Amino acid sequence: MAGIEPKGRITRRKFLVMFVVFYFINLLCLLKIIESFEIQAWGSFVIFAVILIVTILVLLYQAIKRLHDIGYDWRYALYLLIPPPLNFIGFIYLTIKEGETGTNKYGVDPRDTDLF
Repeated sequence: MAGIEPKGRITRRKFLVMFVVFYFINLLCLLKIIESFEIQAWGSFVIFAVILIVTILVLLYQAIKRLHDIGYDWRYALYLLIPPPLNFIGFIYLTIKEGETGTNKYGVDPRDTDLF
């Protein structure tokens, strides 16, 4: 799994945009999953469940990169798997906490290299 390891760092702004987009997608998927379950449309239930899982994994991947920017290890991302609203607090913390200045053990400062 060396190809999917989250390496590097991302800025607060990039993480915030990713968080808002994927959290919105997650909410829509949850609503569609509930609707599909109620009308027993199992095909759409499975499709939206897969989309939900993929978006959660992408968001966790980006959260790990954000944790790297702050200087924390990937293990702190496990706290983000706690059900809402507690995980929402963790995501908000990641959007507020300023990253380490300069290069740290996870990579170069993203503010030096990112255009966005």
